[in-house]
Amino acid sequence: MSLPTGAPLDVLTAIQQRRAVKSFRPDPIAPDFLLKLVELTVAAPSSFNLQAWRIVLVQDPAQRQALSEAAWNQPQIVQAPVTFVFAADATAWQQDLTPIFSTALAQGAWSQGTADYFAQAIPQFHTALGDKNREYAIKDAMIAATHLMLAAESLGLATCPMNGWMEDKVKAVIGASERPELAIAVLVPVGYAAEKRLNPGRLPLSANVFVDRVDTAFSG
Repeated sequence: MSLPTGAPLDVLTAIQQRRAVKSFRPDPIAPDFLLKLVELTVAAPSSFNLQAWRIVLVQDPAQRQALSEAAWNQPQIVQAPVTFVFAADATAWQQDLTPIFSTALAQGAWSQGTADYFAQAIPQFHTALGDKNREYAIKDAMIAATHLMLAAESLGLATCPMNGWMEDKVKAVIGASERPELAIAVLVPVGYAAEKRLNPGRLPLSANVFVDRVDTAFSG
């Protein structure tokens, strides 16, 4: 796979360099880059390896326009060649988990004892979670979205994590209106930046990082 601009950035540089970009060029993303982005995104960890994210790549111009309207007409969705819609399935634990178990066993990552334990622990844990299943699935989807943003930065692409949208309208755009088990976690347009955004800085660590208790500031 040839990279857009030289070798990929290392993780530390990608983290330090990444910025939320509000303006994109219309240049398409080559299919091999898009595939690599998806592969790196779903490499994210998830609770019990359930992979409860449901990721929709919105690329069609009409779909992008409709998605933008569901996000109060924010233009970056229309400008970027693809927007990743991260949905989370709160009922993933109730589905057939055989493919997850068999893959982990074939990879040698889990023993049969581990698979047997998870087969019992997963329904017990999620039944106890009750209404919090939605929250837990969204957390895993957000971790995957972070993987996407860092992978894109590493490959010379830009992203814009978006939390400004109407869930019912986003679900309608992606054909999920009749899927109450799905929750929208975040929208992430991906493409080539049309602007350079500088680091706006961060609060001193003592403002929001603590040791052991929230009244003991971290001093570095």
